[in-house]
Amino acid sequence: MARHHRYRVTVEHLAPAKEGEALHAPLRFEAINHDEILAIADRLRTRLDYGDDETAQLAIGLKLFGEILLKHREDALFAPLRESFREFIGGLKKLPEREG
Repeated sequence: MARHHRYRVTVEHLAPAKEGEALHAPLRFEAINHDEILAIADRLRTRLDYGDDETAQLAIGLKLFGEILLKHREDALFAPLRESFREFIGGLKKLPEREG
């Protein structure tokens, strides 16, 4: 059996968009991924100048979504995204490291 990395993901609502709105309870779930996504987020920080939080959002979001896309690759729902997603990820991998 292939080895996968296991993660617990927690999203905590810190502030509502409008004053007086209630905070949503935290959402916690477990996810598996064939890649070590925290290391990927670290590497992406050396290639993008979006700030640590935005780069982490991008890296983690893409890896979580990509794993679902891979798992359900035969599902017609994902058909319009497959090739574009593959090209986008390929482009990210080719980005050079930033200096400094």
